[in-house]
Amino acid sequence: MDFGRARRAVLQLLGATAPADVPALLHWMRTTRDFDEFTQDNNDIMLKNIADDLRSCLPQEAVLCSEQLALQKIRQQPEPTVHVDAFLYDEDVIDSLCEEGKMSRNYCTACGSHQTAPLGFISHSFSLEELKFIYQHVLPDLSGKVLVDIGSRLGTVLYAGYLYSSAVQLYGVELNGEFCQLQEMVIKKYQFGDRIKVLHADICTQGSLLQSADVIVMNNVFEYFLTEPQQASAWDYIIHNVRKQGSLLLTVPSLQDSLLGLETNMQLSSWVEEIPLNFDVYPQRDMDRETLEQIHLYKVL
Repeated sequence: MDFGRARRAVLQLLGATAPADVPALLHWMRTTRDFDEFTQDNNDIMLKNIADDLRSCLPQEAVLCSEQLALQKIRQQPEPTVHVDAFLYDEDVIDSLCEEGKMSRNYCTACGSHQTAPLGFISHSFSLEELKFIYQHVLPDLSGKVLVDIGSRLGTVLYAGYLYSSAVQLYGVELNGEFCQLQEMVIKKYQFGDRIKVLHADICTQGSLLQSADVIVMNNVFEYFLTEPQQASAWDYIIHNVRKQGSLLLTVPSLQDSLLGLETNMQLSSWVEEIPLNFDVYPQRDMDRETLEQIHLYKVL
């Protein structure tokens, strides 16, 4: 059966389904893993190839020497914490590195003893599973929409948006020139340039871009890279310029946590409302729900 006949057969089946059962059938089709054996997601493979490319260009911590403030803040965590980029290092890669002695999940609480405790891991990138959750279950259809990733870093949000959404344009705004070069390398190699553009710029110079955006993504965007006064200033700029009614903000952590302790000039309740997310729709049972629950979605009022 060719594609045309198969498509007609599926539509005929839907037409023959009791109307009351159509929503349940469509929901099952969107979320089931029963089709996994019939599909080999080339987009997943492409993103894993990109991760391989980027790993070869970065130190294991994926933190650059130019990110002194981030390094300092990671070291100031109350318990030993390391940066492990979730896009570059999935669980299988981490397991392999641990077996080779190149990485550890634990630290010694009493030097020379067998008393160990888990290391804290922090990531400034979404994992592949998180990216798929965001584009397939959190964000709506992005056909004709413009997405802006503030602090695009390795560009993972942009590459996943290219592969998993129909966004007409994906902009990354990144202050670090070395990360911009890495993104440009990936964009050129994988021919993403028709829909992805990376701007080497401070977001506080991009008012017109923020004003036109339909979706804005902010993943640990300022907390590790700016002082508190700089964070407050950046948030005031964003709040002032992100005014397009109905536009969406996707953040990690929540806006409440990001703004906690900062002196800003805006009440969140007069700017945005949070959209509840359904974390049960994600089909991969082994996905860490606690990680997904750090993702928050807001609509501009």
